[in-house]
Parts: sequence; C-alpha cells; structure tokens
Amino acid sequence: MKELELKYGCNPNQKPSKIYMSDGSDLPITVLCGRPGYINFLDAFNGWQLVSELKKATGHPAATSFKHVSPAGAAVGLPLSETLAKIYWVDDLGELSPLASAYARARGADRMSSFGDFIALSDVCDVDTARLIKREVSDGVIAPGYEPEALEILKQKKKGNYNVIQIDSDYVPAALEHKEVYGITFEQGRNELNIDKDFFSNVVTENKELTDAAKMDLAIAMITLKYTQSNSVCYVKDGQAIGIGAGQQSRIHCTRLAGQKADNWWLRQCPKVMALPFKEGIRRADRDNAIDLYIGEEYMDVLADGAWENIFTEKPDVFTREEKRAWLDKLTDVALGSDAFFPFGDNIERAHKSGVKYIAQPGGSVRDDNVIETCNKYGMAMAFTGIRLFHH
Repeated sequence: MKELELKYGCNPNQKPSKIYMSDGSDLPITVLCGRPGYINFLDAFNGWQLVSELKKATGHPAATSFKHVSPAGAAVGLPLSETLAKIYWVDDLGELSPLASAYARARGADRMSSFGDFIALSDVCDVDTARLIKREVSDGVIAPGYEPEALEILKQKKKGNYNVIQIDSDYVPAALEHKEVYGITFEQGRNELNIDKDFFSNVVTENKELTDAAKMDLAIAMITLKYTQSNSVCYVKDGQAIGIGAGQQSRIHCTRLAGQKADNWWLRQCPKVMALPFKEGIRRADRDNAIDLYIGEEYMDVLADGAWENIFTEKPDVFTREEKRAWLDKLTDVALGSDAFFPFGDNIERAHKSGVKYIAQPGGSVRDDNVIETCNKYGMAMAFTGIRLFHH
C-alpha cells in the first residue's frame, strides 16, 4: 500500500487528507482493523519511536499512552506491586505479562489524561495486553505484531471499529525529514540521538551517585521528553513516567504541572484514598474523576451533600492538606528530566516537593551555579547532558 486516504486531517473541515511515502515506496504499516485518522497516525508514529527507544535503552518491553501528540504515560514492563495493580484497576487480572504490565503502568500513571488514548507497544501484542486494552477507553494501538487471539480480542472492541495498526519493525526512515507549514517546506536531520547510561556521565553536583535504577529512570525520562511537545519536563519512578508537563511556554510551569501529576500518582496510593467506599457499578472513568477531585482542591465537588451519594456508600472524610503533605513527604528517589536547561533554582525547589533525588538536563544557563547550588542544598545528584531535546 503506497498511500492511505484518511477521513479528514486534524479537523473535519481539513480535506482531503492522506498519508503516503514521498519516494513512492510502500507504507511500512498495515491497518488490521478500523480506520485511523490523521491525529491517530501522529500519535502512533511518535509513540512507536518512543517505545522502540525505551526497549533499546532498558532491555524491557515498553508501552506508551499518547494523547494529542504527547505521551500521557510511558513505562517499561517491570512487575506491578499489589498497590499499583489496585490503583491501576488491574488487580482482578492476576499476574500480567511484562508487556501488559508496561501498558498498565503507562495508562495508570495519569488515567485522566490517558482516557481515549492511542497506544504504542514495543513488542508483539499478547493476550494479556489485548484483554487490558479491550476494557479501556482507547482510540487504537500500534505494535510490530499481534498474537492471533490477541488480534481477535481487539477486533471485538468498538463494534469492530477499533484502530489496530501493525508496523514493520525493520522500517528505517530517511535521514532527512520534512514538513510543511503555510505552504513552506521545512527540512532537518532526524533526531537519532542515542540515550543510554553514558548519557548521564557528567554529574555536576556534590552528590555524584547515580544508581543503575536511577540511570534507567533518567533514560526513560529523557526518551519520553524526546517525543513530548516542548517545553516539557518528566518525573519518573521505578520504570515509569509518573508526571509529564508538556507544551508549556514557561519551564517552571512545566515543572509544576508535571509535579502535580506526580503528586496525584502518589496520593492515589495513600491508604485513605485506596479505601474510598465506592458504590457498586461505578464506571472506571467516573471513579478516576472522583479520585482526582477528592485529592485536589475541588474536593467538595464530590463531598457535597447531594453529590457524594451518587458515588460513595458513605461520605468520606476530607483529605486535609496536612494529611496530603505528610503522605507526599514519603515519596522519594524520583528522577526528573528536562528537555532544555533549567533557568532558575525555583524548578529544583518545586521538584524537591515531589521527592526528586536525580535530575538530568542539558545545562548551559547563565544561572547554572544557582541551579547546582539548589540541588546541593537537598543532596540531589544532577547530570548535565549538554543536549537539548525539543520536539514540535
């Protein structure tokens, strides 16, 4: 197949629309089910690059959950703890395959943002992963292949209209890439930067210790940022992104946005939140929304009389600011990546509040000394990579 006609472009009024290879060769993908759209393919191709690089860098199967051309979550297939399985709503599925664990982590870190996602998988989609995908609200999936039973499970989704794409894992894109804006063609070399453990060798803080686990988490952060709309910051813990702040004009706003998401991920693990008395039959999306409100500043939206009765069997106590802070203080050893330098130490101050211990960023600010000094104040280890990772 040399070209594929799409229903429309980014918006329904943008017609005609298609994807094709400019050199006339065959497309490296096969649509096995559904009819993916323009944004679906943008998410699919960016997501596929991300998980391919995560697999290469870590050796683990990887998954990502994309929304609007930025990852809402990304992870590698490490085993799930009992707590994570519960807050990701997969504790009823038993022990998951590594690939399914990767997607449970990618989807579960920020379930609000992942609602209606496009999924990318580094490995052949197995039955465990297909069963997990089938019950979530999602637009589609891209993978290098599908087990026959897994494909049949996915074909049952959305009354047979779920988007399933198979990509040729041997496909190598051209060294130069192009795009048009306002009728003008842009050309640049592809970002083929290889991120591995040596990427973090220039540690500039007093604390020089980067454990192997920290280097893996920093690699996950930086590879995720490579495919996140800039400006962007990514918090990672134990093999998965737990907070991504994408597309902000201000670096501190990236750090705050991603930090708030990381905080929410951790607050969901507090016993008080995990014990919320939900009524039987509450849908996952409604449960996610209720938890998001309960742990946030707008908690009365779910605790007000006339509201809580629709969600809970009994009215929960308020999750006080003091209780939240006490629980957040238990979050430690978080890794943080930034796609460009931190211009001020305020980013480090905010990161500290979310348990950050390891940082990777390009460096090169005129205030690098202030940023390093702030890291030293909290005993953080920070590596300067010397390389920016903007993505637009």
